Amino acid sequence: MRKVGGNDEAVAQTWLTRDIFGNPFRPVTFSPSWRTSTAVALASQMYESRDFGAMPILADALQDAGCDSADVLDHCRGPGPHVRGCWVVDLVLGKR
Repeated sequence: MRKVGGNDEAVAQTWLTRDIFGNPFRPVTFSPSWRTSTAVALASQMYESRDFGAMPILADALQDAGCDSADVLDHCRGPGPHVRGCWVVDLVLGKR
């Protein structure tokens, strides 16, 4: 977790909230064509195992599928934390 100032728990909660909900002021349009078998397999494995270490690989798979959304790709390649309920993983799996 990132530490800023004296309120580490509040900062951690903010990062988790962003991972789950994304940025409500910048909604992302997710194209169904980005749901390739590779992207879905990666997202499914991360969702089930709760190990999100493959998020940068998911970004590559989405980009290979034609994803050009900086918000999606940057989120996947960002430091996290990533948890079950991550908005990008949920979009790939069709949960949103």
